Amino acid sequence: MTIEQALRRHSLPRLESRMLLMRVWPGLTHAAIVGHPERELAADIAAAFDALAARRLAGEPMAYLIGAREFYGRDFQVSPAVLIPRPETEHLIELALACVDPAAPARAVDLGTGSGIIAVTLALEAPGWSVGAVDVSADALAVARGNADALAARVDFRLGSWFAPLDADARFDLIVSNPPYIERGDHHLAEGDLRFEPRGALTDEADGLACLREIAAGAPARLADGGWLMVEHGYDQGEAVRALFADSGLSQVETIRDLAGQDRVTIGRKAG
Repeated sequence: MTIEQALRRHSLPRLESRMLLMRVWPGLTHAAIVGHPERELAADIAAAFDALAARRLAGEPMAYLIGAREFYGRDFQVSPAVLIPRPETEHLIELALACVDPAAPARAVDLGTGSGIIAVTLALEAPGWSVGAVDVSADALAVARGNADALAARVDFRLGSWFAPLDADARFDLIVSNPPYIERGDHHLAEGDLRFEPRGALTDEADGLACLREIAAGAPARLADGGWLMVEHGYDQGEAVRALFADSGLSQVETIRDLAGQDRVTIGRKAG
């Protein structure tokens, strides 16, 4: 079977087929596919390609099949142990760098880091910061550590739930999080890419606010005076999250909308 025959073998978009073929054929490039469509596939390559194509046709996300997704201009490795990076989360990065001087020393921590996209990006964009990251999943932390190593980012990774694994006396200028915020019964959990992503990173198995409540309640004791808390949340949760922040004593509470005009990130500051 030739490259051209392989690409026509499955009813996938041609770009996806090319990406899957490059995944299973080490060293194969787009240029080689276009320039030499008559090249023959080895039997093991053809079998591996067919297997990936079948998974894609069943709906599995391309990010998991090729093992990577771009975020903030960098390629991050992903696996089914972590959420797939989404461009909306870049708003969290931009807000962090706008509110805390990236050129000055600061302490930041990412709660529920997953693949590490937030912590690693902050460490690279603000190399003078001391950045930590926490996740309850050892498998997720393994992915995050791999990304930090691959991108030469200095991040202190801790295994545990939210604030628990942090040093008792640690105080932060910035606490960021993209926690599970989907309500247990939300139909989206059974649709699209979400079907394949780790459920525990998507939903709190409650009303969608359980993790956000815990983070908001615990943040003031962990923030330095003048420090910021920033969380990503659902499009319909802005008002509820602002109330959680206000109840915890944070000031300058505000919800920022994404490019689609929907509530995306809520921020608040500890007085001082």
